[in-house]
Amino acid sequence: SGFTGWWPLVSAQLRSVALGCTKVGKTSLIMSLVSEEFPDEVPLRAEEITIPADVTPERVPTHIVDYSEAEQSDEQLYQEISKANVICIVYSVNNKKSIEKVSLVSVVPLILVGNKSDLVEHSSMETILPIMNQYQDIETCVECSAKNLKNISELFYYAQKAVLHPTGPLYCPEEKELKPSCIKALTRIFKISDLDNDGILNDSELNFFQRTCFNTPLAPQALEDVKNVVRRNMMDGVKDNGLTLKGFLFLHTLFIQRGRHETTWTVLRRFGYDDDLELTQEYLFPMIKIPPDCTTELNHNAYLFLQSVFDKHDKDRDCALSPEEVKDLFKVFPYMPWGPDVNNTVCTNEQGWLTYQGYLSQWTLTTYLDVQRSLEYLGYLGYSIIYEQESQAAAITVTRNKRIDLQKKQTQRSVFRCNVLGARGSGKSGFLQAFLGRNLQRQRRIREEHKSFYAISTTYVYGQEKYLLLHEVMPDFDFLTETDLSCDVVCLVYDINNPRSFEYCAKVYKQYFIDSKTPCVVIAAKSDLHEVRQHYSLSPHDFCRKHKLHPPQPFTCSTNEAPSKDIYTRLTTMAMYPHARLRCMCACNRCTYCLCQNLLKLELLRSIKAQLRTVASCLLSEEDFSLTHLLPAVCVFPASSLRHMAQADLKNSTFWLRASVGATVFAVLGFAMYRALLKQR
Repeated sequence: SGFTGWWPLVSAQLRSVALGCTKVGKTSLIMSLVSEEFPDEVPLRAEEITIPADVTPERVPTHIVDYSEAEQSDEQLYQEISKANVICIVYSVNNKKSIEKVSLVSVVPLILVGNKSDLVEHSSMETILPIMNQYQDIETCVECSAKNLKNISELFYYAQKAVLHPTGPLYCPEEKELKPSCIKALTRIFKISDLDNDGILNDSELNFFQRTCFNTPLAPQALEDVKNVVRRNMMDGVKDNGLTLKGFLFLHTLFIQRGRHETTWTVLRRFGYDDDLELTQEYLFPMIKIPPDCTTELNHNAYLFLQSVFDKHDKDRDCALSPEEVKDLFKVFPYMPWGPDVNNTVCTNEQGWLTYQGYLSQWTLTTYLDVQRSLEYLGYLGYSIIYEQESQAAAITVTRNKRIDLQKKQTQRSVFRCNVLGARGSGKSGFLQAFLGRNLQRQRRIREEHKSFYAISTTYVYGQEKYLLLHEVMPDFDFLTETDLSCDVVCLVYDINNPRSFEYCAKVYKQYFIDSKTPCVVIAAKSDLHEVRQHYSLSPHDFCRKHKLHPPQPFTCSTNEAPSKDIYTRLTTMAMYPHARLRCMCACNRCTYCLCQNLLKLELLRSIKAQLRTVASCLLSEEDFSLTHLLPAVCVFPASSLRHMAQADLKNSTFWLRASVGATVFAVLGFAMYRALLKQR
């Protein structure tokens, strides 16, 4: 008879099939299990039996199916076997022929069941051991008796255990050691649990590991007992009173050898592994809903976690990750996720190593562009385990719809995208690299195959740190995709030294952005070179004036020091407040903003400001001050005469009221004049 079990998957069920020769007692075993007594009459085949989850040792619903050679065909047998997860092969311990007929061809775990042990005084294990050594699929062998109910419940417990906690994927009995796939998985678990990356699990880390996997900490004496077991069996299993990787692997080998497979499997499954010792899709890619026009960002806890990972691997404490440190960080990954282009996407130090800011920027970029990839990476690092979250999805913030941001005229987003468009050779790549603080000299060292079409770093807008993501769009006018057009702000770059460069910018703007609400900025790149006349009907300045754009912004990365980042701050500001009438970005002395600035700098206004400062200083120096004659004094008397005002005139009780009214009126008039001048803009 045969018995099938099931693997521990959500919504899975256990199904068993009984196989064996006739007269070995397979049907009697099933009926004795259900009725807890030996049946007087035994049919040729028992009907399928379902055992509820709450009465099974592993809390698993179990289906037991009997097979009868007399009633069922070989085709039916194969169908039942194909549904099985574990098979129990039943033989009679008092019948050597039934043992010899045992056939072991299976892709699922097998349990050998020696029935009718009540009829003999000896064990059949000596006969069975050669068979067990020959076939690795055999999990265990159990001798039982359906008549006196000996080991009946144990039989089904081992059958369930063979399914839930199989030995095959973990351990090689011939070599008496863990299999390579198991070693690889446990090594990753060790590195994740080694929170300080010193190669040792100290008592605190062991307790964290124990609590994570088994929901209970270890007592101090229990910790010492575990380490003493390792010390007695290994020379280098314990170091500095902590458990090394070799000691960690030895403990799991010991668990398996002593039949405690469930301990190792509990650890593996807590860290996301399936029965093939691969990380499950459910673990790596948890469900996350992203509505249209919404973006994805890392939240505060995610940044704290990534900061701890950075500090864990920055062994020399230079706030940068060397190539060796980056490799060490990604040892818990099945592949290297970051290529050499990353160093040209984010900020690095003079040696070309990832800085702390560059490291966080790359994670921000990945989360914004491909949130599923970011979830996968966080899964490899063990975010949900270390931060005790249900999944990595807890690290992601889905921003609200951009339309709502526009309606409310405010946003809570931290990442803004700027698409950079322009003709070939206009200076787009230089514009991206300049954002990372690299002048033209440093940019020339970049190898062609290592170039990146993205650049991301931080800017500060009104004291708030924001990420600006620059994306260089390939200059294919006829095939601009929705991704090429979807952004928060657009940069149209042209080369002032190339007479045909601006034409592309003008056509792109008129074709795709003239009716768009997306802010656009024209960048006059390579401003250190001689400016030539553009072969277009309008000059860049006239074009911008006609379409109510800011004048072309001069830009060059041919500098001795790092290029200025002012233009990037302005771009971020425009992305944050696309609805606002932002101040002009030029000093032409012709536009409304420049005229207003010149007005505010007039000598008359400076004189009034000076008089107000003098009055304020007088008020602070005099304890008893009134406003009886203050307003006439401000308008008539010079600043120096205010100090000689009669003390009696300053004791009027209405002084503070008049001061407040005067200041308010002055502020309102000034603001109204400022708005009137800016109305045309």
